Amino acid sequence: MRRRMRYIRPRLDVSRHDDPLAGVANLFDASLAFIVAMALALFSVLGSTDLLSADASWTLTRKTADGELEVVSKSQQEIKVERVSDRKLSGQGQRLGTAYRLPDGQVVYVPEQDQSRR
Repeated sequence: MRRRMRYIRPRLDVSRHDDPLAGVANLFDASLAFIVAMALALFSVLGSTDLLSADASWTLTRKTADGELEVVSKSQQEIKVERVSDRKLSGQGQRLGTAYRLPDGQVVYVPEQDQSRR
């Protein structure tokens, strides 16, 4: 009888295989690493590493969900957001110059010469 017991395989530890959530922690770690890798790839492909730089200056235009246009400007540590609207304004002011639209779509601003310099 003793000889027979020597050849019997030990039973597998079934307690490890009963927990269906055992691998969830590994999936979370892998997905977090994947998200970070995709974010870094996106920044490098778009060439927008200046968005993360502290000394960079840039201007960005974007359209919000409600259709308004915003101009986001960053000058070193300061970020300024301005909303552009199509409302007509009135008031007193000083004419600064003239803007011209070229046939290719570019807009050129030509400042007026100061009256005191003439």
